[in-house]
Amino acid sequence: MEVIRFDGYTPLEKLSIAREHLLPKAMKEMGIEEDELVVTDEIIETIISEYTREAGVRGLRKRMDTLCRGAAVMLEEKSKEEQIDSESSDTERVKITITKENLREELDMRPMHREKVPESQKPGVVTGMAWTSVGGEILYIETMLTKGDGKITITGQLGDVMKESAQIAVSLVKSMFPQYAEKFKENDIHIHVPEGAVPKDGPSAGITMTTAIASLITGHPVDPTIAMTGEVSLRGVVSPIGGLPEKLMAAQRAGVKTAFIPKENAEDLKDVAEEVKRELDIIPIESVEDVLNRTGVLDDCKLKVA
Repeated sequence: MEVIRFDGYTPLEKLSIAREHLLPKAMKEMGIEEDELVVTDEIIETIISEYTREAGVRGLRKRMDTLCRGAAVMLEEKSKEEQIDSESSDTERVKITITKENLREELDMRPMHREKVPESQKPGVVTGMAWTSVGGEILYIETMLTKGDGKITITGQLGDVMKESAQIAVSLVKSMFPQYAEKFKENDIHIHVPEGAVPKDGPSAGITMTTAIASLITGHPVDPTIAMTGEVSLRGVVSPIGGLPEKLMAAQRAGVKTAFIPKENAEDLKDVAEEVKRELDIIPIESVEDVLNRTGVLDDCKLKVA
């Protein structure tokens, strides 16, 4: 058996599928004429971004069906009201317009929460990119120093591989910043990845963890509109990862402006949607030092990798 993997649809592709196929099919099944229901592209984009979380379009199809079922009922009720008011059976059927104000009520569900990059971030917090079974997501690596004796605490329901990445990141930062040895010795480091109910694993957060710890130790914040992904080694080399198209789509959707990716993944950019590449400044990087220099963490320290 040969397994053939397909990348998830981009938001633009989902919009086109919904506009040209899913919505017309749902309207036809519910007996709604083309001029009786108005669903703008903006509304469809809102449904895609806030009411679905998937790589394909099954959930989007269900949302279109739900809209059309509700619209069919409203059209019938309003048509009867118009006929009674006018005392005529020839009254034209009314038009239903879906707006952002009534979208939640029509879908009968709450919008899904998606991470959006904040305007600023304190030292020790860095934006990363992750792959999930329903597409990409951004995640934040949060770090904190507390008085102690150098213990490392890792939370967020992380798998063994991700915990090892955290250990590598701590060792690497210690070797890069020897003048902060006392700071490491006299404090505990807590590394946390939010959404603790969601299991996480894989080595691709290595560069994000390293940058977060370096930012924490130096006190230099990293611009939250910069996101990154890549495995790191004790030599400070950034290695390739998987799921790049999905990760970059998630970054662009969340408001990221600059994305650091492993240099060896540059050839995978051919699989990334053009609208995503237009929105992002994608920078291939080879080493941890390169990332720390570009994010400004090394500006005041002028350190080199040991």
